[in-house]
Amino acid sequence: MSEENLNNTNSVESEVPVNAAPAADTPVEEIAPAEPSAAEPAPQAATQTQVIVQRERGFAHYVGFALLCFLCITFYFIPGIALTYAISLIPGISLGTIAAWTFSAILSVIAWVIFKLKIKGFKKSFYFYIGLCVLVTILLIIIEVLTEETNVFSNIFGLLCGASA
Repeated sequence: MSEENLNNTNSVESEVPVNAAPAADTPVEEIAPAEPSAAEPAPQAATQTQVIVQRERGFAHYVGFALLCFLCITFYFIPGIALTYAISLIPGISLGTIAAWTFSAILSVIAWVIFKLKIKGFKKSFYFYIGLCVLVTILLIIIEVLTEETNVFSNIFGLLCGASA
């Protein structure tokens, strides 16, 4: 249907020349536009039809969006996840998947609330919390790179998926 509308507008535009000059033997009169009075409404501009072409999104678009959402949520909870992982390394403590996610979420929200209470302004405290998330992520990457036997990210992934229980 959108192709029909596009074809119709193209055929109408091709019938009326855009830069058509008036014929030499027809007189051209210029009329000054009259000012609209208060009683008469101003004339409305002619509306032009618009053709909006929308591409269908494939399966990869939705998978990519879901992955980005998961990574954003994980990045927001990374301070709590790192602390939960450190606690799970203590001998004798085993956390299940639900407990690990819940504990990580609670610790991350507590950390953000501390930033919110100490730093005035929502935007500024949010920036400081994002800075903390970046700092913790960099520390985890440094630990992963420097120690070959630790496998921090695979252990965290296993903790959050229930594979390490």
